[in-house]
Amino acid sequence: MTAFLPPNLLALFAPRDPIPYLPPVTKLNHEKKTHGYFGVGQYLHLFEDPKDTPPAVKIETREERLERKQREKLERAAYIREQGIALWDPSNNQYATNDPYKTLFVARINSDTSESRLRKEFEVYGPIKKVMLIHDKISGKPRGYAFIEFENERDMHCKYLT
Repeated sequence: MTAFLPPNLLALFAPRDPIPYLPPVTKLNHEKKTHGYFGVGQYLHLFEDPKDTPPAVKIETREERLERKQREKLERAAYIREQGIALWDPSNNQYATNDPYKTLFVARINSDTSESRLRKEFEVYGPIKKVMLIHDKISGKPRGYAFIEFENERDMHCKYLT
């Protein structure tokens, strides 16, 4: 049946060369006499002197790096907070009102609503001293809430109760 195989496959079934004859060993490895094992003592003069060796460089581990970054972040935030407190001037606050009992907080305002529109809607309940529509500092778009300061506390309560 192998006679029908192509030559490249017949080569796989060809016998291999015989194993070469080696004479038997007279002594086994553990029976042979040796001069013993030698250590690195004869090579010590090739090593560098420990006095000349530079100190090992401490490499920061992942946990240490994460801990350091977290600590730096907290320190930076504390510094910014302290600077903000030191530079804050309560008399120069544009959002502060004179009397919080006369101020109405209005939320969920459409972004298309203007201060004049708010003033027009809330003047029905009484005279308005100031309308502050809060905007985003970066984009300048309205944040969706406002503070309306009435001239009388009674007018603010009138709107608040309706």
